[in-house]
Amino acid sequence: MFDFQKLEVYKKAKIFHSEIRGLIETKSLAYTEKDQLYRASFSIALNIAEGSGRFSKRDRKNFFVIARSSVFECIAILDILRDGLIISDVTYIEFENKADEISRMLYGLIRKME
Repeated sequence: MFDFQKLEVYKKAKIFHSEIRGLIETKSLAYTEKDQLYRASFSIALNIAEGSGRFSKRDRKNFFVIARSSVFECIAILDILRDGLIISDVTYIEFENKADEISRMLYGLIRKME
């Protein structure tokens, strides 16, 4: 098992991506919406993994910042989908709460790298 696989934030990012995939599969979204949301949610876990493999704190921090930015990107997309009545307020809030937890965990990792 790789070290990143032991990180709680990585585990939560994988679940988040899986749930986003489920949302994408059940909603009628434009191709660009599906693609962007899929890639942004996938990027969270991938950047956590890649960052954990870096040797310098600066490099690790950079990847954790990118992962956190991808969390924000997911929320922006979901917010727009909510405004377009494609997803409900309840669905949006559920994803927002999960994203907020991941964002806070990443922020903690970023602060450790300073």
